[in-house]
Amino acid sequence: MAEGLLRCGTLVLCGTLVLCGTLVLCGTRLALAAGERQSDRDSGRGSWAHASLPHSVKTGVSLEVHASNHLLSLPTGTVESPTPVPPFRRVDIILLCSYVGEDARGLHPAFRSSSSEHSAALVLRGISVRDDGNLDDVTEYKVPLEDSGSPSIVFEASVQSVSIPHAESLLHADCDGEEVNCEISPYSSQQATEGTCHTSWFMATMQLSGTISIALVLRGPHCDSPQDEEEHHAALHPVLRIPVSKEGTLLTTVEFQSSSQSTSLHVGLGSSVTLDCRFALAPSSSLSSLGWRKQHRGSGQSLFWYQVGSPGPTAQPKVHVDVVELLGSGDASLSLREASVGDEGMYICSVSTLLHQAQHIIQLQVVEPPRVHVIPAVVSFDREVTATLTCIIAGYYPLDVSVRWTQRTPENAHMEVPLSNTGLSSHRQNQDGTYSITSYLSISSDTAQAPATYSCHVSHVALAKPISVSSHLKAPENTGPENLLGCFIATVILIVVFFVVLRRRAGPAAVSALD
Repeated sequence: MAEGLLRCGTLVLCGTLVLCGTLVLCGTRLALAAGERQSDRDSGRGSWAHASLPHSVKTGVSLEVHASNHLLSLPTGTVESPTPVPPFRRVDIILLCSYVGEDARGLHPAFRSSSSEHSAALVLRGISVRDDGNLDDVTEYKVPLEDSGSPSIVFEASVQSVSIPHAESLLHADCDGEEVNCEISPYSSQQATEGTCHTSWFMATMQLSGTISIALVLRGPHCDSPQDEEEHHAALHPVLRIPVSKEGTLLTTVEFQSSSQSTSLHVGLGSSVTLDCRFALAPSSSLSSLGWRKQHRGSGQSLFWYQVGSPGPTAQPKVHVDVVELLGSGDASLSLREASVGDEGMYICSVSTLLHQAQHIIQLQVVEPPRVHVIPAVVSFDREVTATLTCIIAGYYPLDVSVRWTQRTPENAHMEVPLSNTGLSSHRQNQDGTYSITSYLSISSDTAQAPATYSCHVSHVALAKPISVSSHLKAPENTGPENLLGCFIATVILIVVFFVVLRRRAGPAAVSALD
């Protein structure tokens, strides 16, 4: 059952009364003195009635509505304005997808050929989204006429039993410049055959800009009576060979959804991280089990397992899943404490019912920024020598790191000149799994311009920007001819003064001896 507009200036009767300027009654014929408009859905999944009132109708005016032979009267008098609440609206979200099924040779989708892939559209009917004021032009989806540009398979999905996560992100993906990748494949292909009509199940997977992932299990049409079987057999989809609606679409229902808001995460050494995984089930389905597993470099490990009805979960140290939240709200997120290098890998969340299973893969990367030191911090040339600056980069993960040296002089204070006379040691792995490396820069008094600043720049995936650490080259002391001449003159003067003082002291002593 689809609802009409629900926004500022709207009155909605769907079990809750909201005072505004438009009256919408869901699933019930509505008659108003101001006018009447009735629209019925041909799909057979409910109808809605939508009638507009002038905006001059405000609180304090008595309004009577006859609905299903009942009289609804709004009280007169002054009514205080309620606290504003974010308006919501039900919309149809259309996603362009690819349908990947078995080809004529019965090959599985993993080994498909081009003939087993078809263009498709997934229409999520009546999703409730927040109305941000930009939904005025949104209209109900109409099945397009057949042409070369139309999808060959259109799945209409009812979401009345299961809510769709991240609906606003899917709706505004195009406007936000984000890409949605959608693929639909048969989950269990029980096709309609002669004399029988079976229920078909499909799996729709969506990824939003490589971050958010959503999986939907869709239940296809099924036959409840021989008459239904006969009608369905007369209208089968030319590709899927299953019953379709009068418009040629496949009417499905979302029975099971699971999602993760991130498919890739970074965590620092010793830090904690939560791997998001959530699900929702239709009332006809129930949770059977939840499992978390890690795979890395060809080896796998079970981290968490819970079977409904068992005494309790089985979990590895450092990981935790709140079973109360799991059973209550469908939050199957995994918490990891004190991350180490060994925790890096691909984490798989598997949610299972008695009939179906949905999985989400989250890539966890451990990152640790490097510590950088340059020795010596100050260097000078006292004579014709060559000095070596050492840049020590330690404690980083993962392995890849970039190191470069630059020079800056007072004449070019705002320009750093890259240097090439450098050396690099091999990587060394520490006990905690992190790495270290050393870079060297040789400078000669023949070519060095003192004073100058030599900087070691280190780039790494764990750094928002490179780390730069500098060493300063002091200007050498002056040892030119002028300085030597000055020293010689000063020495001669000192010697002369010394002898003069010595003669003055020796003079009186010599006169006394003659007397």
